[in-house]
Amino acid sequence: MNPSITSPRTGRLLFAVFGSLGDLHPPLAVAISMKARGFHPIIAASAHYREKIERMGLDFRVLRPETPDPAEDPTLMRRAMDLKTGTKMLLTEVLMPSLRDSYRDLDAVAAEGVDLIVSHPLTWGAHLVAEKRGIPWASMTLAPMSYFSAHDFPVFAGLPLLARLRRLGPGLQRSILRLLLKTAQPWIAPYHTFRRELGLPPGPDPFDKGQHSPRLSLAMFSEILGVPQPDWPLSAVQTGFSYFDQGQQPGFPPELEDFLNAGPPPIVFTLGTAAVYNAGDFYRQSLQAAQRLGRRAVLLIGRDPANQFTEPLPEGIIAAQYAPYSQIFPRAAAIVHQGGIGTTAQALRSGRPMIVMPHGFDQPDNADRITRLGVGLTVPKAKYNADRATRALGRLLNEPSFASNAAAIGARIRAEDGTPVSCDLLIRTFDLASRDQEAQKNGASGHSG
Repeated sequence: MNPSITSPRTGRLLFAVFGSLGDLHPPLAVAISMKARGFHPIIAASAHYREKIERMGLDFRVLRPETPDPAEDPTLMRRAMDLKTGTKMLLTEVLMPSLRDSYRDLDAVAAEGVDLIVSHPLTWGAHLVAEKRGIPWASMTLAPMSYFSAHDFPVFAGLPLLARLRRLGPGLQRSILRLLLKTAQPWIAPYHTFRRELGLPPGPDPFDKGQHSPRLSLAMFSEILGVPQPDWPLSAVQTGFSYFDQGQQPGFPPELEDFLNAGPPPIVFTLGTAAVYNAGDFYRQSLQAAQRLGRRAVLLIGRDPANQFTEPLPEGIIAAQYAPYSQIFPRAAAIVHQGGIGTTAQALRSGRPMIVMPHGFDQPDNADRITRLGVGLTVPKAKYNADRATRALGRLLNEPSFASNAAAIGARIRAEDGTPVSCDLLIRTFDLASRDQEAQKNGASGHSG
């Protein structure tokens, strides 16, 4: 056990994070709020997030794998976004080779004194450190897909047709999930090898149930997107979305603010902070679709030089590297995005209808949920072009049900706030861990007497 847990009201939390800004922002929002409540949060993540995290007044530690800033080297991000091979590549070429380094990074922080570890779905070194050192552990689940529920069968990137089997019931879906997870076992074999090296007993599959803490699994998304299922872990508690999208400077660049004020609401086209490095011809095809519809458009193109326009843009079209989604989405007529969970959450909260063009990971599943909610449409990445986008946007903008459904759901989601709920649950976890440890100490003392 952790030798001396501090007071729950002054505890040290270690948040282990891997991925894009969509992965970082929810725990960052919670960490900021926990600091305001008197706690000492530490965020361990890739080095290129250091400035962003420290600017928020939080302690930062480097967590390997040391992935490059995608703006400087987008190769890794492009490969990770591949619909068919991205997941395997990420596991076998990035996460598993660096598992021992990740463990050492987190163990070094734990040695400084940590009272609770909070893990991202892919920071498997975090729960190994927690288990080895006896530190209380909570986990974050950012999207419904991560629970791999047979009662809410997900859409898998590269295997979308499997979702058609939902009508056959959870029994068959459970068998399919077992088969898919078995297929992935060779990819994650180094994890089980490392567990044995650490002297830990065999544990559940870290790609499935093992990613969720038996003490507390924070389901950090709205029940509008996915409701609790019978095969979720007993420790799962749904919190709603947690939001953070503060950039280097508050507000918009002046030219973007002037553009928004100069005419009717535009269509906003974005690919988030990961898929934007695998954009291909998305922005040029989107520009053509907006022109055909006679609509103004904002193209959020990120920092990838491949997305930059060298020629002047037509009237009514503007490109910008970044704009806070919480501020620009509510001013849009419609949103076209990649379906990452962070972007999806902000789009739902804005109350605007949307088109989703998913790339990999959870994006196809999120897109399917958006379509089922009646707030948007899905256009597969391979089929996205000016013609298809024009037709989909024409339908989205001309059928009133999309706008009315989006407005109603946006109002419901704006009434939720997952950050204070998550904080309350983490504090309760502190309290329970402290009581458990105190009871063990008292029991040991009584036994020795």
